Amino acid sequence: MSEGSSPNRRFDDSRGDRGPRRRPSGDSRSGGGRPRHGDSPRRDQEDRREGGRGYGRDTQRSSERGGNRNERRDDRRGGYGEDRGDRRSGRRDDRPGRPQRHGDGDRGGRDGQRRHAQRGGAERSGGARSGPQRSGFREERLNKRMAEPDLPGDIDIHDLDPMVLQDLRVLSKDNAEAVAKHMIMAAVLMDDDPQLALRHARAAKDRAGRVAVARETCGIAAYRAGEWKEALSELRAARRMSGGPGLLAVMADAERGLGRPEKALELGSSPEAKSLNREAAIELAIVLAGARQDLEQFDSAVVVLQRQNPDLQASGFPTLRLSYAYANALELAGRKDEARQWFSHAGEIDEDEITDAKDRLAALDTE
Repeated sequence: MSEGSSPNRRFDDSRGDRGPRRRPSGDSRSGGGRPRHGDSPRRDQEDRREGGRGYGRDTQRSSERGGNRNERRDDRRGGYGEDRGDRRSGRRDDRPGRPQRHGDGDRGGRDGQRRHAQRGGAERSGGARSGPQRSGFREERLNKRMAEPDLPGDIDIHDLDPMVLQDLRVLSKDNAEAVAKHMIMAAVLMDDDPQLALRHARAAKDRAGRVAVARETCGIAAYRAGEWKEALSELRAARRMSGGPGLLAVMADAERGLGRPEKALELGSSPEAKSLNREAAIELAIVLAGARQDLEQFDSAVVVLQRQNPDLQASGFPTLRLSYAYANALELAGRKDEARQWFSHAGEIDEDEITDAKDRLAALDTE
């Protein structure tokens, strides 16, 4: 668990009041459409077309002779065609001993022709590149993939939400399948083995860093593993990519985990918080009440939950979550008679015994 975790956190504690449990393939998606950027083969196609514009062996021989008519004609024209190609590829004339001036170097026909002849030879030898890459990038990516956790052979990627599979279509087929399988394993293991689930989620993110749902999955897995900083980083990235409110409750609770309840309250007052649906608004209110309790503002915590209109006649999972959190807030505020009433209601509607509401009620009755 990352440093700075708070012992007073109520949102995901041993009493059964756990955080949002959503599969990354379903309702946990941050609500924005397909990602706007992704791994695309277009750049490679452009490079191949650029390599076939006539800058071949004949051009290289003419540049080496240095005196043919084509070269003199290019000098008179200023090498416009070559300069346009160079600006697109981002190359510059870095020969030592010659200063770069505005209008010089890249726009010289002879220099541009020589550079294109050299580039044509590199492309024929298989050295074409779409752009500069950091030193050791390929080795680092290979090492990451070798360190990925193993995937069972019986995973069906169609278990994922169809909208998630649609988002992954920006990737190559093989890569998209691998990402989908890692995301499924992250969802399956999140409860029983959160650390292994996080490894799968990181593998999916490393393969599909520009896909919002992959970053969101990694953020949720990091949150469940107690890696608060990583959770915030990934969920913020997912929000930037897809728009919408994102998983505000998870982000706010991660801020509490880092010992920053004030930051959690700031997220609760953001404009995005007003656009949440009923269930998401309840989850966020539970976290904000916990942040108030972290600050020992127990009466304010009760008020935060009262704004969600808890109802003794309602049922369902969101109502169970709200009733339990409201009973807990009332107890901490010293209003034990009211807390008994709400723990009793939570125990009645908790058919699967998700919470420990009945035990909490029994403890209050013995006091």
